[in-house]
Amino acid sequence: MSTATSEPTVMLASKTLAHIHLEGQVDEVFASTEDALRARIVEAIRQMAASAGEPVTAIVVDGEVRWPLIVHPDGTFIEATALAETADGEPASIPAPVPFAETTPSRPEAPLSTGDDRPSREEPAVSATPAPPHPASNPAAAPALRSDLARRESAQRDPIARATPTVDDLLNSRADRAKPRATEGWQGAVRRATGGAISPHPGRAEQSRLDRERTVQRRLDGPRTIVILNPKGGAHKTTSTLLLAATFGTQRGGATLAWDNNETRGTLGWRAQNAPHHRTAVDLLEHLDSFAEPSQASLAALDTYVRTQVDARFDVLASDEDAAASSTIDAAAFDRLHGVLSRYYRLLIVDTGNNMRASNWVAAVAAADQLVIVSTVREDTAASAAWLLDGLREKGFDHKIDEAVTILAAPSAKPDRKLAERLERHFAQVTGAVVHVPFDAALVDGGPIDFDALSPETRDAWLSVAASIAQRL
Repeated sequence: MSTATSEPTVMLASKTLAHIHLEGQVDEVFASTEDALRARIVEAIRQMAASAGEPVTAIVVDGEVRWPLIVHPDGTFIEATALAETADGEPASIPAPVPFAETTPSRPEAPLSTGDDRPSREEPAVSATPAPPHPASNPAAAPALRSDLARRESAQRDPIARATPTVDDLLNSRADRAKPRATEGWQGAVRRATGGAISPHPGRAEQSRLDRERTVQRRLDGPRTIVILNPKGGAHKTTSTLLLAATFGTQRGGATLAWDNNETRGTLGWRAQNAPHHRTAVDLLEHLDSFAEPSQASLAALDTYVRTQVDARFDVLASDEDAAASSTIDAAAFDRLHGVLSRYYRLLIVDTGNNMRASNWVAAVAAADQLVIVSTVREDTAASAAWLLDGLREKGFDHKIDEAVTILAAPSAKPDRKLAERLERHFAQVTGAVVHVPFDAALVDGGPIDFDALSPETRDAWLSVAASIAQRL
């Protein structure tokens, strides 16, 4: 059961217009009459309550006065008008008639929470709107009061007053009925054999894969940078960068970049699929000003600098491949590239060089939203990774190390199990998670990676790595 994460605020602009604010988003609600507006507002809050599986408390704001409105998932609601207060936190009274009618909840009323930021006071009684004065005390108001009383009597006869269902209700009801269909194991065989008449839930293994896929596909509220680290060559960094980019790219539908942030030459471009050009980060840096203004550039214009991996749905930005070149990428160059590329990609997966003292290496760690420590199951590469972590802590990157994900890659078909267990115990104590990936013969030759040739076990392991990383983004 999910839980509502914040209180919606209903801003009454007029008798027929309101704005519902929630987590930075604003929905406009309007109607031709005051009663219709009331029903639509309650229905909007009811949908939030149904999604959360528990009552939702909205704050209604009318000018300088505000008060809570509690709506249950079944549509019953009540206004705590006795808790009305001004913007200064002082108690306020709401003149009748109020903008909403109350209904009696179908369950015992829970104590109302008015938020931690409000002044504490005696808990007032939560009741229906105070009864209006007798018409005889104000003859001019008698017609309006009689109309209001009639409306309240109608609400009492129909305690669950709801708005007419909308297209959102139709679409939500479709989503509620949807359930995962088994495609593997005996469950999938039964579903196919019966033409779907019998449709068991997916088995444990398939459900685990579906859960990890959903984690990898989770929505991000901005671009994220993942940095792959180990100062030793041959530690599986470049392979990890490409396999992670392929996993995120295929699961998320693109907008993923694998970037070789080597100050001189790296091998990411060599291990990627062939491209119709050989431009690198150095070439992009020379023409970066043309991408600084979004109105004058596009993702398509980057195709002449990045190498598109069509089937795996990600791009590669290679490091300098000119053996005679003397140029290098420094921290300032990295920051300029990172600032522009973050406008065009949701995920930037950065392969790093072996010099942890290089300024562009340090800049990548500083820009990282997530660090990934890579090591083969070997004493030398593991010791290099452990030394790296000690150095990063001394540099003040404790929090990033605590949340880092460690990948332990099997260097052969029969890795040393005792060593793998010892390495896992160590890195589990100094980083946030440890994930093992198996040996795969398709990765041995050092040439361009054929993602279709990877074994199912390899694909599943890298899905686990990606899910572990995505949980922390």
